[in-house]
This record gives sequence, C-alpha cells and structure tokens, in this order.
Amino acid sequence: MGALPPYSTPLQITWHYAFRVLCALIFFFLVFPITVIIPLSFNSLPFFTFTKEMLSFDPVGYSLVNYKDFFTNSDWNNAVYNSFRIAPVATLLATGFGTLAAIGLSQSHVPFRGAIMATLISPMIVPVIISAAGMYFFYSRIGLQGTYWGVVFAHVALGTPFVIITVTATLTGFDKSLTRAAASLGADPVRTFFKVQMPLIMPGVTSGALFAFIASFDEAVVILFVGSSGQKTMPWQMFTGLREQISPTILAVATLMVGLSIMMLTTLELLRRRSERLRGLSPG
Repeated sequence: MGALPPYSTPLQITWHYAFRVLCALIFFFLVFPITVIIPLSFNSLPFFTFTKEMLSFDPVGYSLVNYKDFFTNSDWNNAVYNSFRIAPVATLLATGFGTLAAIGLSQSHVPFRGAIMATLISPMIVPVIISAAGMYFFYSRIGLQGTYWGVVFAHVALGTPFVIITVTATLTGFDKSLTRAAASLGADPVRTFFKVQMPLIMPGVTSGALFAFIASFDEAVVILFVGSSGQKTMPWQMFTGLREQISPTILAVATLMVGLSIMMLTTLELLRRRSERLRGLSPG
C-alpha cells in the first residue's frame, strides 16, 4: 500500500491506517506464538518459561543443552531417521501421482472432472482424524497397518492433493499449442511431455513436492494410527515428549522445524516468481 492521494477523504484516510493496524495485529497474532519458542529453546534450565536471567539477558540463563540433547538422544535420532526415511519416498510418490492426475484432469474431454477432482483432494478437506481412522481399519484388513509402506502410502494420500492443486494452477496458463506443435514435428506424447510440458510446469511440480514433503514431515495424527512403535517420527516424538516426559528438548526441535519451514517457504516463493516469469506474468 503506497501513499494516499491528496484528494483522499477523511474516511478513506481512516480506513487506510485502520487496515494497516489490523494487518499488523493479525500478523502479530499468527507469528508471536512461533517466535516465542525460539529464545525459550536456549533456556539453560529445564523450564518452559522465561527465567530471570533470560529476561535480564544474562548469559548464564542461555545454553545449548536442549540442542545437545536433541543431537545425542537416541530417541530423537531415531525419530529424525524415520522422518527422513518416510517423507522423501512419500513426496516422490505423491509428486508423481499428483502430477499425472493434474495433467489428466486438465484435459477438457475427461468426463466428471469436477467429481474426480473433489475426490482426489478430499484428504485436504476431511478432518485428519477421520482419514486416520479410515486408514487404520483399511490397512489392518490388507496387512499394511504398522508397516513402513503403510505409513508411506498414508502420507502419499495426504500429500497428493497439494501436488494436484499446485500443478493444476500451473497448467491453467499453459499454452497447449506448444504440445500440438511438438506433435506436428513428430514428437510422441512421452517426448512431448518431458521436452515441452514438464520444463514449463516444473515450478508448480516442485512447489507441490515441497508442500507434500511438509505435509508428510509434519504429520502427527495419521502416524499414530497406522504406524508402529518403531516408526516414531519427529512429530510423534514431540507428542510423546509433551504427554509423557515434558521434555524442553521439544523447544529446540520446534525451532529447527520452524527454520526448515522458513527455508521451504522461501524456496516456494522463489519458484512462484520463476513460474510467473516463465508464463509471462511478471517482468524478467
């Protein structure tokens, strides 16, 4: 929002500044609970509150003990291992399935596109606890409950809708005459896809993959239903730490995950701008 024009009425001026204040309050409401955990993660005492030393910025009140416990504790190490063992595979499968589904649904001749799209993105709409309960009963019948691939497929089901939505949005501005031109020059559909279509929609595919990775990496409900005790991921371990151990190491883990999320969001923003440049929606 730039400067107000000189002919603005008092009501417009009031709304201009009131809107800025409202946006600042909303931003504060959303961000403040996240930023509080960052200094608390450096607390030298096993407390979830600020000590006198911390409030007075005394170096004695700050320590890396929580981070040390995270990197040396076997439970947390196993949780990190499980998270990075599950999330990349789930992301790869969700990206493939979601991209193919989005490309198929972008074709005008596909019948019942709206119903199919609603079905595919339903895991985003249905409460997670309902999806988790359904997956538990379904996987227990087919022998996947408590297995590695059962957890992976559950995360694929949660991540695929993000890929479908982002790739579909990218395909909205795709010039289909490019694929027809490639076909007229003798390229088969597979070659056309990888040489013409895929490079142009790659920012959307990558954005969807990042969303799918975050959905899998941060998932804490479904894993409780379909996972086993040997498949504890970081969110599951954090839940256990809050419910049973009340460990302040959770603050350090949360800070690291916030940093990871910021890196992901920064990457998504860079990809969004690149996609706009490729589609001619913004200057190069």
